[in-house]
Amino acid sequence: MLQLRRGFYALLLILHATISYAAERNIVFFITDDQSPTLGCYGDPVAVTPHIDALAKDGILFRNAFATTASCSPSRSVVMSGLFSHTNGQYGLAHSFHHFESFPNVISLSLPHTLSNAGYRTAIVGKHHVSPEDAYHFETKINANGRNAVMMANNSKEFITAKDERPFLLYFAPSDPHRGGEVDETSPSEVKPNLFGNKPNRESFPKVEEVFYSPDKVPVPHFLPDTKECREELAQYYQSVSRIDQGLGRLIEILKEADLYDKTLIVFTSDHGIAMQGAKTTVYDAGLNVPFVVRNPYESKRGLVSKAMISHVDITPSLLDFAGELDHKLNRPKHWVNPETYWKEKGLRQNDNRSGSQKFTAYHGRSWLPLLGASDQAHHQTIFASHTFHEVTMYYPMRVVRDQKYKLIWNLASSLQVPSASDLWASSTWLTQYQLGPHAPYGQRTVGTYLKRPQFELYDIEHDPEESVNLAADPHFAPVLEEYREKLVTFQRETNDPWILKWTRE
Repeated sequence: MLQLRRGFYALLLILHATISYAAERNIVFFITDDQSPTLGCYGDPVAVTPHIDALAKDGILFRNAFATTASCSPSRSVVMSGLFSHTNGQYGLAHSFHHFESFPNVISLSLPHTLSNAGYRTAIVGKHHVSPEDAYHFETKINANGRNAVMMANNSKEFITAKDERPFLLYFAPSDPHRGGEVDETSPSEVKPNLFGNKPNRESFPKVEEVFYSPDKVPVPHFLPDTKECREELAQYYQSVSRIDQGLGRLIEILKEADLYDKTLIVFTSDHGIAMQGAKTTVYDAGLNVPFVVRNPYESKRGLVSKAMISHVDITPSLLDFAGELDHKLNRPKHWVNPETYWKEKGLRQNDNRSGSQKFTAYHGRSWLPLLGASDQAHHQTIFASHTFHEVTMYYPMRVVRDQKYKLIWNLASSLQVPSASDLWASSTWLTQYQLGPHAPYGQRTVGTYLKRPQFELYDIEHDPEESVNLAADPHFAPVLEEYREKLVTFQRETNDPWILKWTRE
């Protein structure tokens, strides 16, 4: 009997060791750095992105997904707070001397904090790039080279497969295809193309099968000049995108091996568009329109394509909705914690400026979870964008209202020349055209008209999706201009935008 009992307990130990601890409703949020919808699933003719394409076929692809600002830190703060950056306080880049950060009270709505309160274990691998850390705190930080998404996936395996009964959030943020610090010295061009994080001399990262592109074959989008220099840089950019795809493929492989693929929501997007003048740091669609693919394992309808307009402010409430943590009536977490109470318990002084006079009690965005099985369902009728800084030296606030018919851009500092990000200014694509003078072509614009913009830009998006003809000064469109100006004012008032005073003071 004793031997039988020992055998029984041994069997229990074996079963205990082999039981899957993985909970249901896990989340992988995969966000790339400076990537436009240059993917096979979006119809790109040359992009080698089989894993992202397969994910789209097994989920839903959104054609009208928009960032609210084409700047890294502000955009990521929107993603992780569900609030526009002019409200959450992350007006510009977080790192180095730029030193912008969200108001600490954002903690009451922030994605990692609220999911942690809901019983999730949370981890980040790759780029964080928001501040303060307390407000956007992840329980686990996974070390990996952000230029090698395959390594990032491999290093995430231990977290994914941990024997923990809690569901998980994995925030997966490669540094690709952001520009890097090196240029391709093998190029015959006078101004060398940026490598976009690729290794020089066609070398490969460990475990990565690099995909190399010919400059002659890459498509040149409408907002860029069709020059040798631009094509060289696009070829490097595409290589970086393909490396991301392999990282997603490896991540999905790990999920499948652990029997977690059908228990995990996967969201694939980017913080904003490609790192080129005309896209990044602008509020043109080239900067704001992002890839957005979602696979919900609990949704039976797959392989859908949606034209619904969704925004980065929708991400946090949507992920909370998936986790069963969204209070739909109040549009905030079910386990919402008063931020002042939180900081008081931390022993911080009552009079510290933790809110910037903002109330962090509800999200600006709303959940797109109901759309995942309904490709014909609408979401936002109107979306908004809000950009203030990129680098600390780049003050050029812009506000945007856009629907399926018109788009209005308000350049609040139109008396200034448009400032340029340091990496974009030094790019061979821009520099070669800039050296030709203000009348040199740059996409459908000229160098001069790109750098000096009018106070208002009004575009007929329905008939002019490339935003090439500004109608703001056309008397025929004066009623449209006034209507959309009023929409902007209403938006600013509802989101407590400090820059609303510019309507009356300048």
